[in-house]
Amino acid sequence: MSVRVQREDFDIGAEIAALTDGRTDIGGVATFMGLVRDVAGGEKIAAMTLEHYPGMTEKMLGGIEAEARARWPLDATLIIHRYGRLAPGDRIVLVVTASAHRTAAIESCEFLIDWLKTRAPFWKLEETGAGTQWVAARESDDHAAARWDEPSGSANKAAE
Repeated sequence: MSVRVQREDFDIGAEIAALTDGRTDIGGVATFMGLVRDVAGGEKIAAMTLEHYPGMTEKMLGGIEAEARARWPLDATLIIHRYGRLAPGDRIVLVVTASAHRTAAIESCEFLIDWLKTRAPFWKLEETGAGTQWVAARESDDHAAARWDEPSGSANKAAE
């Protein structure tokens, strides 16, 4: 298990290499990297500031990482989420899952991304030409995450 909440940027290639080097049991690696966009809701974004509660955030991310491991046969996982003031184009989140089989890696990565988008305790403040505003939850994100609440939402212990 590897969960990091940090202000510093990350190197996606170095992170994946560190996770997989010497691991001949891994057959599939799925990754998602999120970037700060420069437009939201038609407004040009100058920056986004992410806030969280240290300790609580890591605990919650660790819990969802454990849930992914319970649902799929994962050999390695990594969640990195940044906080602080970020500019458009900056890396904000990295999720990496690895398994003997691609299906488990892909599905678990998607599960973690959906959970991070809807339930992770981060608060986002966007800076635009019109001022600042907190980012509200989106119904479309909640709808995407809801599929994991259903028993058929995962190919529990899926193999290729």
